Amino acid sequence: MTATIPFVKPISQIRLAPGSTVTIVNVSWQEFESMLEELGENRSARLSYSKGTLEVMVPLPEHERPKELISDIVKTLLKANSRGYEPFGSTTFKQEGTAGVEPDACFYIQNYQRMISRRRLQPDDPPPDLAIECDVTSKTTLEAYEAIKVPELWVYDSGKLTIYILKNENYVKSDISPTFPHISLNQIIPAAIERSWQVGSVQALEELEAKIR
Repeated sequence: MTATIPFVKPISQIRLAPGSTVTIVNVSWQEFESMLEELGENRSARLSYSKGTLEVMVPLPEHERPKELISDIVKTLLKANSRGYEPFGSTTFKQEGTAGVEPDACFYIQNYQRMISRRRLQPDDPPPDLAIECDVTSKTTLEAYEAIKVPELWVYDSGKLTIYILKNENYVKSDISPTFPHISLNQIIPAAIERSWQVGSVQALEELEAKIR
């Protein structure tokens, strides 16, 4: 269920059922910052802000399983190639005055050493090298990720993985991931997620690991 409403009450008074999405228009950057502070970090809702429009979403289990499995697949592939990384989960990333996003999952890979000691982001920190979004009840706002300059974005939606690469400040679709150029991610990830609904996430991941080996 999606609704568009004016911002007239504190965000904490909005009660959403799992799977619900609310879009709030004409939200200033200062109001967005206040909402983040009011809601705090221990919350089920996820926020996305772009050009004055705020989206608040509460995930479903249908959303959570693919997110977790894709994250585990990324870790598995990185470990298989002895590559370092730092997972930053759904950390809030912001471009002052313009955009704010909370990915379903994200990773520092090229920049992981710089981020090892980070407990909180610093103003000059780079964006994550890879962000992941699973679209079930809402659609990813590409413009927000473009503003934050995340170089690689994966969007899983309705059994399909789309890879976006940032070029000249805009995303273009790609069949190949620069992070994993020799792996057909748009084939193996949807197959693993579909398999997880049949045998469970643990077995689906184990089967994928066996194929990689």
